Amino acid sequence: MITTRFGHVRGCASGNPIRRIRSLAPAPPSFRLPVLLLLALLLVLVACDLGQPRSGGGAAAMDYPPARRSDHVDTYFGEQVADPYRWFEDLDSTETAAWVKAENELSRPYLDDLPGRQWIEDRLTAIWDHERYGQPSKEGGRYFYTKNDGLQNQSVLFVSASLEEDGEVLIDPNTFSADGTISLAGLSISPEGTYVAYAKSDGGSDWDTWHVREVATGEDTGDVIGLTKFTGASWTLDEQGFYYSRYPKSAKGNGDDQQPVKVYYHRLGTPQSEDRLVYEIPDHPLRNPYGTVTEDGRYLILTIQEGYLTNAVYCQRMERGRESGEVVRLLDEWDALYSFIGNVGDVLYFETNLEAPRNRVIAIDLDEPSVKHEVIPEAEETLRSVSMVGGHLVANYLEDARSQVEVFSPRGDLVREVELPGLGSVGGFDGEWDDPETFFTYTSFTAPASIYRYDVETGESTLFRQPDVAADFAAYETEQVFYTSRDGTRVPMFVVHKRGIEKNGDNPTLLYGYGGFNVAQTPGFSLSRWTWLEMGGVLAIANLRGGGEYGKEWHLAGTKLQKQNVFDDFIAAAEWLIANGWTSAKRLGIQGGSNGGLLVGAVMTQRPELFGAALPAVGVLDMLRYHTASANARNWSTDYGLSENEAEYRAQRAYSPVHNVREGVCYPPTLITSADHDDRVVPWHSFKFGAALQHAQACANPILVRIETRAGHGAGTPTWMQIELVADQWAFLAKHLGVRVPPPSTTRTPAS
Repeated sequence: MITTRFGHVRGCASGNPIRRIRSLAPAPPSFRLPVLLLLALLLVLVACDLGQPRSGGGAAAMDYPPARRSDHVDTYFGEQVADPYRWFEDLDSTETAAWVKAENELSRPYLDDLPGRQWIEDRLTAIWDHERYGQPSKEGGRYFYTKNDGLQNQSVLFVSASLEEDGEVLIDPNTFSADGTISLAGLSISPEGTYVAYAKSDGGSDWDTWHVREVATGEDTGDVIGLTKFTGASWTLDEQGFYYSRYPKSAKGNGDDQQPVKVYYHRLGTPQSEDRLVYEIPDHPLRNPYGTVTEDGRYLILTIQEGYLTNAVYCQRMERGRESGEVVRLLDEWDALYSFIGNVGDVLYFETNLEAPRNRVIAIDLDEPSVKHEVIPEAEETLRSVSMVGGHLVANYLEDARSQVEVFSPRGDLVREVELPGLGSVGGFDGEWDDPETFFTYTSFTAPASIYRYDVETGESTLFRQPDVAADFAAYETEQVFYTSRDGTRVPMFVVHKRGIEKNGDNPTLLYGYGGFNVAQTPGFSLSRWTWLEMGGVLAIANLRGGGEYGKEWHLAGTKLQKQNVFDDFIAAAEWLIANGWTSAKRLGIQGGSNGGLLVGAVMTQRPELFGAALPAVGVLDMLRYHTASANARNWSTDYGLSENEAEYRAQRAYSPVHNVREGVCYPPTLITSADHDDRVVPWHSFKFGAALQHAQACANPILVRIETRAGHGAGTPTWMQIELVADQWAFLAKHLGVRVPPPSTTRTPAS
């Protein structure tokens, strides 16, 4: 069976492939960390500052919407901390709604009138308009893949009997809603390819509803599963049903993510109310179990999640498609991360960072479950993923943030290294143990994602699909550089630019970063970023600590009490770009989303003079209260820490963007973007930060807040909405970094 969650990477993603996931644990962080809208405390009427547009002793160029400043104060370890915008946490209040409306009424005309915005939107539309495919997966002798004709709001799921034939439409998410805002959020195909369980997300919400479609008829069965997010559906071998994880029902009848999920079994043709409870953890309110049936149907693997540094894995035998016997707590020390890869009989394979910061592969024989056998030892490169296909283990490594793939025997003997088209990023190699055919996707900053068929037995790669994008890729190049951070740490960075560019210190440059949750920033093609390059811009991607480029130690070096390292790395990247003649402070823009939105908010409040413009998107910006939004948000504490602990509070207080905005400071032109349906990083983070900046701004640089409606954290955003957002962001950068944008008459001609 195949199962996946379609996710959003910290930028715009399109043409999501179907991926085989060996564990139904929550997807990696960023955009994947769940948040529920939190009702604020009842406010007592107090004397307040009505948020006059001119403040901090400086003249503001814009009349910002009034934002009431209350005298609410919290006390942390003897220190009083003001939270004047606490009322924003009531997202359903008329006061919050009025402010959001007023902010959009301010930002929309400003953005629409920016010089060059129409050219940017037209060019984005033109370059987006090309046929693209998702990576195929084979089940029951048939191929399943996604395809987008170009400007379709959502990619369509197809099924085909062979690679040579045109497929038939199986699920078209564009029919879910007129505006394209209801998306296909998850997918699981049964072992023989008879059924497809698929999830719908409305308006970008992480909450979704699962349905089941019969492949032969293309008709839904009537099965409906709700109260879910961040779960997949794992079919039993007999295709009679599947396992999934769901939240309890709240008093209002919706899902309650203040509590952990429980694993259920749904039998086809029965109502959800009759689903059988399979596993729960009643004595630990933050641990969430997720179930996966092994490919041979012999075991139910239960992955237990709490945070992002350690987990547990339990196991239960299955007979006749049902659990049998006791649950075996196979890996219950909470001493490392374990990712289930697959099994060969009674031998289970795991990727882990146990005693291996850059990860390795171990095997556990269930006849001797206490012994961990090393199969693939830790290497100098960072092991990022492993799949089992065609009787082999395929290991995907990162060497200085670039992909390197090796094939091993089940005993761990190196068979070969996979020859790749270039220095870029690779994903895929999913499939079944007895099927030697698999697929992988290759991409780089200057190469759109191409799909290859790979013969595991012979090692032969064959190009399967390559998009035809109207752009001159040969005119651009990528350099990888290394610079020194504040504490002497060597940090890599990719710099993408037009060939022959002059390092005269005057190039408009966009610096992007993330730096968190073990997420690695690797080379990848982006239609939006390509348009920035065509506008004459330079693109820089910094591989900050907190990410996963160099394994566990690199990740931990950017967490909790060491989170400032991430910001120091980003600031050092900016200083390196300026010192080496790429750009200047006035022509340097910065961008980041989610955890990257925190990054942008932190560095622009620490070094406002260093940047010419800032684009913080869907950011975690109130670090003292982020964990109050939901029990799942509290799991981010493995990266952020908690303000309930004194040492962690003091670290957070020192960089929390909302709490470090200072009156009388000139902040760079800033476009804050969020969405009213974002239930992963609730939008009150952006509301508080935007109001604080507008109140404090001491110069004429604009502080705009753009709030999308009918959208969430990013996943499933329709094409038209993606294009409009990027057009606003690039036009804002063009205005404030001095980028000359061509007139609209040239929009349909590929840029040279």
